Amino acid sequence: MVNFGNDWDAVMQGEFDRPYYQELRRFLIQEYRSQTIYPGMYDIYNAMKYTPYHSVRAVILGQDPYHGPNQAHGLSFSVRKGVAPPPSLVNIFKEIRDDSGIDNLGRHGELTKWAQSGVLLLNTVLTVRAGQAGSHRGKGWEQLTDCIIEKLNQRPEPIVFLLWGANARSKQALITAPQHLVLTAAHPSPLSAYNGFFGCRHFSKTNEFLRSRGLPEIDWSIGD
Repeated sequence: MVNFGNDWDAVMQGEFDRPYYQELRRFLIQEYRSQTIYPGMYDIYNAMKYTPYHSVRAVILGQDPYHGPNQAHGLSFSVRKGVAPPPSLVNIFKEIRDDSGIDNLGRHGELTKWAQSGVLLLNTVLTVRAGQAGSHRGKGWEQLTDCIIEKLNQRPEPIVFLLWGANARSKQALITAPQHLVLTAAHPSPLSAYNGFFGCRHFSKTNEFLRSRGLPEIDWSIGD
């Protein structure tokens, strides 16, 4: 069964016994046996493994994982070192540069440093067939990730939720507690980044909010 190795195990206790998850699990077993699925099965839950529940300061909500070879590794928008950053991630780096002066461009695309410093890099759907965007939607992942967002909403410590694009913004209804901040913008993909992602200043706004609540800011550099 699912084991995060941190306090998410207690927070999510019982969720993986529910019928919808058991059905999802059966579906995934068959998919991994018969298809090429991303990310690898041991990377599916990296977002929660890298970012314990108590340490979440911000959530960046993606859609489903990258569906190209060697890209997805369980963190939304992130690719491992050695893999060219996809266009959406390049646009995220451009906004960080213009917003906060931190230049991650031309380095790599691995966001593990963010995850380890309190940024939950969560997709709403955690698996995908190779080359088939959206192929695992409607199989149960949305119910699980809604539960994760609801658990975060219950936390008394403030969290910043960064919701980019219509898919992510649809989760805004789950975030009801007044101590949290919700920031919405267009998706950073090349198709929509110029329609409200560029110039959103979400990275400095996140840190302004955290600072105003006496919480540590997030270092948006990705490291070497």
